[in-house]
Formats: sequence, C-alpha cells, structure tokens
Amino acid sequence: MSEIPLTPIGREQIHKLESALLIGSILRPDVLEELKNPEERLTWVDSLAVAAAALAREKAKMTVSQIAEELGRTEATIRNHLQGKTKAGQIVRETYEKFLKEGVRIELPKIFATMPTLEEAAKEEELKRLKAQLAEGRRKLENLRDLIEKVHRTISELLEILGQA
Repeated sequence: MSEIPLTPIGREQIHKLESALLIGSILRPDVLEELKNPEERLTWVDSLAVAAAALAREKAKMTVSQIAEELGRTEATIRNHLQGKTKAGQIVRETYEKFLKEGVRIELPKIFATMPTLEEAAKEEELKRLKAQLAEGRRKLENLRDLIEKVHRTISELLEILGQA
C-alpha cells in the first residue's frame, strides 16, 4: 500500500487517509461486533464513513463549512463527529491517534486472517474432488478384484469338472 499521509495535501491524499481511517475503524473488533446487527449496519457504516471523511478533510485544513458542503451533511453533524460527540467520531479519532502512534497499519482480525484465500479455497475444493475420485477408484478396484476372484474360482471349478469327465 502506498504511503498514507496523516496531514494530507490535495484530494488524492485526503482520499487515502479517509479510506485508511474507514477501513481501520471498521476492522476494530468492537465495530465488527456492532456490524453484526443488520438493523444498525447501514447506519454504522454511513456514520463511520462520514466521520472518516470529515476527519481526513479537517487534517487537510478544510473548514467545517467546506467539509459539510463537500460531504452533503450539516455543519452540526460534521462538528459532532469531529468533536467526538458521536460514537463514530470517537472511533475514527481513536483510529487516527493509533495511526499517529504506530503508523498506518491495518491488520485483519483473526476471523479474516484464518480465512483461506480464493486460491487456497480452489485448491481445497480440487483436493476434495480428487479424494472423492480416489475413493471411487478404490471401490471399483475392489469390485474388480472380487469379480476376478469369482471368475478364477469358476474357471477352477470348470477345469476340475472337465478333468473328471
């Protein structure tokens, strides 16, 4: 990932910081827990997105009125997020402070870290398919062995009968 500026200059840097703040905030364990509730999920994501966008723009030295106009929200809403009066504003601010202390590092929670990649999942599916084919092949081989054994016995019995005649 390219460098994420904590005091952005220009649109591209603002968007990078905004994205990092949003992702870093959403991936917090407490936020992931909140997002499990489908009734509140959309509200949570929207609030976090607005708070992240507002903070990134504030760090770029935009005024509250400029931020509100750009984001299509009221100045009061923007102020509440920036002052930490909303839960989303507090979370995004904490994420920013963490970035200040530790640098911008976004870690996937354990639930994501243990999930197989698409490539690994495809390999796992292929392995299951091959194991099933192997089991089917073994079953058919065993049936053929039984059949050969029966044919062998039948031929032996016929030879014995013919030898007696």
